[in-house]
Amino acid sequence: MKSLSCIAVLSLLALTLPLAIASDPSPLQDFCVGVNTPASGVFVNGKFCKDPRIVNADDFFSSVLNRPGNVNNAVGSNVTTVNVNNLGGLNTLGISLVRIDYAPNGQNPPHTHPRATEILIVQQGTLLVGFVSSNQDGNRLFAKTLNVGDVFVFPEGLIHFQFNLGRTPAVAIAALSSQNAGVITIANTVFGSNPAIDPNVLARAFQMDANVIRDLQNRF
Repeated sequence: MKSLSCIAVLSLLALTLPLAIASDPSPLQDFCVGVNTPASGVFVNGKFCKDPRIVNADDFFSSVLNRPGNVNNAVGSNVTTVNVNNLGGLNTLGISLVRIDYAPNGQNPPHTHPRATEILIVQQGTLLVGFVSSNQDGNRLFAKTLNVGDVFVFPEGLIHFQFNLGRTPAVAIAALSSQNAGVITIANTVFGSNPAIDPNVLARAFQMDANVIRDLQNRF
């Protein structure tokens, strides 16, 4: 019986230990303000820690989301990001924030965040939003029309989008569960890679003529 108990305990440890090791390490101090120079000699989550004795309130402050982004571009939107790269106080905290401005009929085109779930709230206007589940789930579309104050969640890694349905500008704020969520815009990645993907590969994948693919690649 004892041997069976030992086997059960070892099995449980074998299952749970990799999960514990795979998670982000917990901070061992109140904060670790990220800097790009090794002044303090402590390297955490891709950043050196600023000497905590000289940390001040400005290390945790940003006003960049107060300003509308320039939406005069091909997609009619602009994403202003607050993450560890421009707000060092976010280092090790596992969160970041974005402001998204949309022109009338503007969109935040289909994209993914490889390291974060996103939760979005509409501050102005009306948005059509949605995400597509994985192949294993049948690539189902989950979409909603959002008005001011409405909230929608985009699961980590799944392709999602937002589109301004209104005739006036729209604004949304989104929080992401990573200090540096990353972004992969699908069209830019597929048709604008450097060097370009062989058009014959994409023609077969999208069931399109290779000349159409070349035209799309020239656009990106």
